[in-house]
Amino acid sequence: MSGLTYPEVQQSLATDPYSRALGVELVSVTDSEIVVALDVGPDHLNSLEVGHGGMVFSLADCALSLAANAAGDRAVAVDAHLVFTAPSREGDRLEARVSEASRGRTLGTYRVLVTRNDGKTVGLFTGTVHITPSA
Repeated sequence: MSGLTYPEVQQSLATDPYSRALGVELVSVTDSEIVVALDVGPDHLNSLEVGHGGMVFSLADCALSLAANAAGDRAVAVDAHLVFTAPSREGDRLEARVSEASRGRTLGTYRVLVTRNDGKTVGLFTGTVHITPSA
């Protein structure tokens, strides 16, 4: 993921209508990690009044997509796994930190740590992408 700039990743996020509708924001970009965040609102809750698992998955998946596509090649998820470790509630701010575990010519694997604003881990996500080289 080295060589990324905040404006490039911000532009990629800006062209993702689903992530915008969820309220996903770009927090930071470094050579080793991208961080996105989401403020949990009433529309993000399930019938038990806790953060919907699909919302947590979507936040992590957004982070995966930004990281995997940052190199310029088209990358699409082929497998993803999420372990829920704690609930989120309305008013929580969730952050998803994605890092590259491995990347080859056609496959890449990424890890995403989703945490609440109190530091508690909400989810551990692993995603694998298929890469279509642009050249």
